[in-house]
Amino acid sequence: MRSNLVMIVAGTRPEAIKLAPVFWWLERIGVDYVFVWSGQHYDYEMSRVFFEQLKLPEPDVFLDVGVQASNVSEQVGLLIQKIASETKKIQPRFVYALGDTNTTLAAALASAHVGRPFVHDEAGMRSFDMTMLEEVNRRVADAVADLRLAPSKLAVVNLLYEGVPRSSIRLVGSTVVDALMHIVSNNLLRKEVLDELGIEPEGYVLVTLHRRENLVDQRLHVAVSALVGVARALPSFKVVFPVHPHTRKRMEEMGLFKRLEAVDNIVVTKPLGYLEFVTLLQGARVVVTDSGGVQEEAFILGKRIVTLRRTTEWLETVVLGYNQLVPIDDVEYMIKNIVSVAEMPTLPPPDLSRCPLGDGQAGRRVAKILQRLVKSGIERWQDTFKMPMLVKEQENVLLCFSADGSPVAEGEATYCISRMETPLDRLRSFVEVDWGAVEE
Repeated sequence: MRSNLVMIVAGTRPEAIKLAPVFWWLERIGVDYVFVWSGQHYDYEMSRVFFEQLKLPEPDVFLDVGVQASNVSEQVGLLIQKIASETKKIQPRFVYALGDTNTTLAAALASAHVGRPFVHDEAGMRSFDMTMLEEVNRRVADAVADLRLAPSKLAVVNLLYEGVPRSSIRLVGSTVVDALMHIVSNNLLRKEVLDELGIEPEGYVLVTLHRRENLVDQRLHVAVSALVGVARALPSFKVVFPVHPHTRKRMEEMGLFKRLEAVDNIVVTKPLGYLEFVTLLQGARVVVTDSGGVQEEAFILGKRIVTLRRTTEWLETVVLGYNQLVPIDDVEYMIKNIVSVAEMPTLPPPDLSRCPLGDGQAGRRVAKILQRLVKSGIERWQDTFKMPMLVKEQENVLLCFSADGSPVAEGEATYCISRMETPLDRLRSFVEVDWGAVEE
């Protein structure tokens, strides 16, 4: 049996993309791993081609849950059972997973169930919308994790707000920056896809739509009507829509797909490989999406974005003026905003030396951290009870604020929050409740 290895668990296309730079670096520095692929996304065009294009290793274990489960709860249950079973067989030093998918959630819980440390990459991302399954998944994964790898400063702040020990957080950046820079710098773009679709750079709006909450009847009707309206309001532009299989199925069930096909300047295409999709991203005038990953990618490539949601976990893209949140509620409002963004001046890509989502070295940082953990091990987190306290200056400060309540560096702080270990005798008076004074 191989010893001193990391068990890497994934199962969706976004995970494959973001894990690619980690795998490249693990191979380069000689870290032994076992790759477990859940098969949460099992369509060949949408997953297998990504493995080939990004030169991902073949999975050591394929769980194939995508074809075995009929709903989300059944899928999560199967994932926990299968990942726990594989963890017992493999006996890794720890389990590593990335993101906010059902596979990530299951990897976190399975690790806890079998007593293995869990490392969560892309920790601290928050949309603050608990109706999103992804938000629930990432919060649970962060709560279970023994080490949390955060892609941005805001992610670190979110974790500190929740009382996570600073010692369990590492700021590493987002590995999607690495993947994009690799593709662009190595001239791997597939520019022939523009000719195949009959489009010109800066002459089209690129659309993706796949989130479960946006595929309900009313929202899908509104979304399709808005896309038709945008195409008519921008007759010199094309609206390019690579359609996710699940989205297409819902549209066909509702009789909406033909509405898109009937508009001359709407180009509906099947799902694309990652290199082809990045090529479309780079050439788009504006990107309209409900995907978290596409928001990241479009931002790194300097594209204006309209996100079809009320909230986003990638708030940095909004703060820096690249992204606008436009929920799928009102057709005319959506058309107005998308057309307005398409007519705005173009923006330059962010300077990677100061980019809030990373500098293209996240894969190296993550691989180095995993290498150290494989050698030295990682203990499952155990903590004594620590009371939150407001302090002026403290060595183990968690989070500091200015007078207006904004998080700041410690030296600029008006007050800070610390978590101090509290003796039991000091807790007795705190935990007692005068229930007679409690309003009913």
